[in-house]
Amino acid sequence: MIKVENVSKDYELTDGTKVTALKNVSFEVKEGEILGIMGKSGSGKTTLLRALRGVEHIDEGSIEVGDVKVKAGDSQFYYNNLKKETAIHLQRSFGIWPDTVRENVLRKLYARRYFDEGDTNFEVAESEFGEEADELLELVSLTHKKDHYASVLSGGEKQRLIMARQLAKQPTALLLDEPATMACPKTKQEILDAVKKINKELNITIIIVSHLPDIQKYLADRVILLEDGEIVDEGSPKEICDKFMEDMDDIVDIKNVSTDEDLIDVKDVYKRFYLLTGGEVLQMEDINFKVQDKNILSIIGPSGAGKTVLLRMLGGLDDPDKGEVLYKVEDRWADIDIPGYDRMKIRSKLGFMHQEFALTHYATVLSQLSTRLGYKKQDIVNEAKERAERLGLSEELLDSFYLLTDLPESEAKERLRQVGLDGEILNDLFPRFPETATKEAVADIFESLDLDMDILHRKSYELSGGQKVRVMLSLILVSRPKFLLLDEPFGDLDPVTLRDVTNALKTISKDYGITIVMVSHNTDFIKELSNRALFMDDGKIIDDSEDIDEIVDNFIDFCHADYLKGD
Repeated sequence: MIKVENVSKDYELTDGTKVTALKNVSFEVKEGEILGIMGKSGSGKTTLLRALRGVEHIDEGSIEVGDVKVKAGDSQFYYNNLKKETAIHLQRSFGIWPDTVRENVLRKLYARRYFDEGDTNFEVAESEFGEEADELLELVSLTHKKDHYASVLSGGEKQRLIMARQLAKQPTALLLDEPATMACPKTKQEILDAVKKINKELNITIIIVSHLPDIQKYLADRVILLEDGEIVDEGSPKEICDKFMEDMDDIVDIKNVSTDEDLIDVKDVYKRFYLLTGGEVLQMEDINFKVQDKNILSIIGPSGAGKTVLLRMLGGLDDPDKGEVLYKVEDRWADIDIPGYDRMKIRSKLGFMHQEFALTHYATVLSQLSTRLGYKKQDIVNEAKERAERLGLSEELLDSFYLLTDLPESEAKERLRQVGLDGEILNDLFPRFPETATKEAVADIFESLDLDMDILHRKSYELSGGQKVRVMLSLILVSRPKFLLLDEPFGDLDPVTLRDVTNALKTISKDYGITIVMVSHNTDFIKELSNRALFMDDGKIIDDSEDIDEIVDNFIDFCHADYLKGD
C-alpha cells in the first residue's frame, strides 16, 4: 500500500552547514493500517510526512503510494501524481472558505471533478455531490453544523471540517501532522474520535505524526521511532512510547513554594466579549483572586472558557470593562490598566510568552536578545522617559509604545501601521543592548535551558522546533522578570523536550524568584510545574485549588478525555 525505501534528505543552512533530516528511511504500511511516527522535535517527522505528500523532493531512495512511485531525481510531474494519492492535515492549519460547513465540503468535491475550487457552481455541486457531502459530514460528526458558517466553528470543529474536505479528494492515504497539538483535551478527543471513525468506516490508510504517547496509544496500530532522521525502532504503541520516554530526564527535586506576600490582586473583573470560535458572547464576571510571590499558578479549562482573555488582562494587553488588575511594584500597588510611568514599571518587570509566539524569521538569536534587553533592561523607564521628553512625547503615549513590546510582533506592527507609524520607532525609544553585554547576560539562562552559545549567531529559521521554543523562553527570561505570563507556548513540544523546559522553568523561577501565571492544556506539564490552579468554564472561575492532581483529574473528567485515561 505504502512503501518507503532508503529515503534520505539533506538541507543546507546559509552558512553552508549541511543538516541531515532523513537518512536511509525504509518502512511499509498495509492498507487500512494506522501507522504512528514518533520522535523528538527535529527528528525528521514532518520532513518525512512532506516527502510522502509529494511536496518535499527526496535526495535518495523511493516512495510508493498505491500505484504511484517517485524516485530521487524525478521531476515535479511525478511528485504531483503523489499529491493526488494523498491528503495531508497539518498542525495549526485552517485552510477553509468563509462559507457554510456544507459549502466548504461541496467546494472540494466540485474541485475533484472540475479542478476549480474557487469558482464552484453550487447548483451543479449540489446535484452531483450533495449526498456525498452529507456522508462526509456525518463521518466527522458535523451534520448538526452543516449550515453554520465555518468562521464560527470551534477549533475542534474546524479541524474536523478540514478532514472532511481532505476526504472529499478520495485519497489513498491520509497524512496527519500533529492535528490536535494545541487543542484542549475536549477538542482533542473529538478530533481523535473522528480519525478512528474515518479509519474504521472507510478503511483508509492513515499515517499520524505525533510525539504525544497518549495519542499514539489511542490511535495507532503500530509506531516507528525516528531519531536524528533515522528509524531506530518500531513496534506496538506501548513498546515504542515506553522507549521514546526512556531518555526523559527525571523531574528536578525542587519544590516551588509561594510566600504569603500578595503581588497580583485581581478585583471584581468583568469583561464581555465575542467568541470568534463559537459565534457567541462570553461574559466574564466576579473574577477575584490573588497571586502570591513565587506562585506558579495554572489557569485551566476548555477552549473558549476565557483563559487567554484573562491572561491578557493580567498582562495589560486587554482592559476589563470593570474591575482592577493590581501589581505590587516597589512596595506599592499600581493598576496595569492605567497608562503612565507606573504601568511601565510593572511592564519592565513582566515577561509575556504568547500562544502564537514567533521568532523574527531572518534575525539572529543574538540580535533578538539584544532587542529584548533593550526593552526590559534596568532603568529602562527613566531612560525612555528622557528620550520621550526630547521627542515631545507625553507620558501616556510613551506608555502606549512600551505596551507594544509585550505583544506578538505581528500584532504590534499592525497597531503601529494603523496609526501611520513604522516599527523602528520602538528601537528609537528602547535601543538595543550591546552584544557583548547580551552574551554575558544570557550565558546562565542558556546553560539552564541546555542551549549552546554557538546558536547565538544562527538565524531563527535555522533552529529546530525545540531550540526555537527554548530560545523564545530565553528572550523572556534574559531580563530576569519578576512576573512571567505564559499562554500555552509549549503545545508543540514533545514530552522529552517539555520535561527539559519544565525543569528549567522550575530551576529558574526558584533561583530568580519569578512568579508565574500560565494557561496550559497539557495536564502533565500543569501537574509537574504548578503549585496552584484556577479552573475556568464559561467565563467563570469554578475551582481554585492547591491540590493540583485533583483539580487536573477533575478537568480531564469534565472534558471526557478518554485518551488521557489509558495505560
